[in-house]
Amino acid sequence: MTTPAPEVLLTMPARPEGVGVVRQALAGMADALDFDASVLADMKMAVTEACTNVVVHAYEEDAGVLEVEMLADEAGLTIVVRDHGSGIQPRPARSEPPALGLGLPLIAALSDSFELRGSAGHGTEVRMTFAYARAGDPADENPVTGTVGADGRWDPDATSS
Repeated sequence: MTTPAPEVLLTMPARPEGVGVVRQALAGMADALDFDASVLADMKMAVTEACTNVVVHAYEEDAGVLEVEMLADEAGLTIVVRDHGSGIQPRPARSEPPALGLGLPLIAALSDSFELRGSAGHGTEVRMTFAYARAGDPADENPVTGTVGADGRWDPDATSS
């Protein structure tokens, strides 16, 4: 009989203090799975950025929910950060500082694989996978191209203006 892979599901109000709770849970999970300290540092940075995006951008005035799922398998740890808020919105033409667009490439560069799902008005899901063993820097092997298009979805062929 095989032991099921560790799985964690956190559901909490989308408030700043929840980001610290997620980081602590992630550290515990990574310790139990014996991740290298450098990979854990990348995981913490990427997950913090994804959770902060939910807290800052996902919900307008109403209180919302931050969901974080951690799924381990034989290759590594997949972390899914999800909200049910306004979804990814196009960046205003003259926003200072930029309202969107810096964190997602950072998350992609730090993770071994990255997927973004969702659309304007339907919430967002950021899925990141971190391998147990790395041959090199994931940023070299996972270049991120594109930006958020006019429709609010990630467009891998778009360029920043």
